[in-house]
Amino acid sequence: MKLPRHAEIWLPAYLKERARQLRRPRPKRLWVAITDHYEPLGGRVSMEQALARVARWQQAWPRIADAAPRDASGKSPCYSFFYPQEEYRAELLAPLAEMTRQGIGDVEVHIHHHDETREGFLQKMGDFCRCLRNDHGLLHNHNGRMVFGFIHGNWALDNSRPDGMHCGVPRELALLRDLGCYADFTMPSLPSPTQGHTVNRIYWATQTPRPKSYDYGVEATAGGGTQGDLLMITGPVGLRFGERIVPRVEMGEIAANDLPTAKRVKLWLDHAPRVGDDAFIKLYTHGAREDNADALLGTPTRAGGLEQMFRWLHEIAEQQQIELHWASAYEMFRAVEAQTGPLLTNVPNADAASQAIGAGRS
Repeated sequence: MKLPRHAEIWLPAYLKERARQLRRPRPKRLWVAITDHYEPLGGRVSMEQALARVARWQQAWPRIADAAPRDASGKSPCYSFFYPQEEYRAELLAPLAEMTRQGIGDVEVHIHHHDETREGFLQKMGDFCRCLRNDHGLLHNHNGRMVFGFIHGNWALDNSRPDGMHCGVPRELALLRDLGCYADFTMPSLPSPTQGHTVNRIYWATQTPRPKSYDYGVEATAGGGTQGDLLMITGPVGLRFGERIVPRVEMGEIAANDLPTAKRVKLWLDHAPRVGDDAFIKLYTHGAREDNADALLGTPTRAGGLEQMFRWLHEIAEQQQIELHWASAYEMFRAVEAQTGPLLTNVPNADAASQAIGAGRS
């Protein structure tokens, strides 16, 4: 049987982790977050088309969130839009900020760059985070400072591509730490060679002199506190049998060509990273694109995949007597912190980065 592309990176770790997962008890709590690489201008579309993409979400998502089963706290799902720095337009952010004020959305940071420098990265990130906070009332405060969740475009976190494309920033993990990144949500990146050797874990990565510092790390554990430079919150990685002759690789993506199913929901739960008694399902998509928006939000003739997914997740949590929580990316981080103990309390070498990003408001 032919192995999936670059399986030599992740498959041995997956098999080892799978053996451990099969022995673990049922979790007490389940946290589910959708992290959208949300790119309204993706594909170099016109501003008119980008505005239409955002308007569709502003119209459809509140209805879907309201119709979804409530979680154990009585909350509706909260959708996390990771918005690209290079696509910033105030009029595209305004609807996302409105959904954030309604409690059904949140906005975090995404970036695509190439041949970047340390100084350029700090400037771009600082300006963008200040804009999100000062002009749109977005981002969170944690331990007295403004913080953000992060997804790296083209999967090239910490200059991890073998060809050096789509990044260029030396010591990117340390810079993100110093800027106030509370967690990275980039992984998994299958079948890209940027995928790390660590899968199905929430773990701490520590900056090394070499790129791809997140390749290995220290698992986040109950009471373990901060164990590295950057917390990596990863999505499920697995193998799906029965759909094709060759097993399909599961990586937590919801898209037009890979809709949620009841079988996938069970697989997500079976492979979900754990910290203490809590399990974490981090899903991702590129939801601004019309094909994926059709799949997620629905059309006049077809129900949206998100509506069905929320119902299946609620059903499996009830069947297994697990306390279900819909979460934003930040709320998922706070749930990890509730298990590990206080995080991000001591940030070394942050002066230059703090000056670049500016002080956060309460």
